[in-house]
Amino acid sequence: MTARPWPADLRFRQEERLLEIDFEDGSRFSLPYELLRVESPSAEVQGHGGDQKMIVPGKRNVNVTGVVPTGNYAVRIQFDDGHDTGIYSWDYLYDLGTRQDQVWQTYLQALDWKGLKRD
Repeated sequence: MTARPWPADLRFRQEERLLEIDFEDGSRFSLPYELLRVESPSAEVQGHGGDQKMIVPGKRNVNVTGVVPTGNYAVRIQFDDGHDTGIYSWDYLYDLGTRQDQVWQTYLQALDWKGLKRD
């Protein structure tokens, strides 16, 4: 069984709108707040299964207003647009970091396909 990734450090860089997260395995990711918001693991964004995922437009300038530890496995991130229901597990953040480019391109394509904008 493979050990789960464990964060060594989290830094919320407000000016750059980035979450920098270092894991004990040496992996390091810089996740834009916009990406965190539009890929929130909440049911509001991901749906309740199947093809229910919502494409969330207009979040280019979203900010983080708070972070609440959730047990020892996650954080709940609060955004300035009022969204605060996503629980970001360490596994989810690690996965998002490793697939960031692919996830971002898929999001941009979905926006374009639906005629939506980041602003």
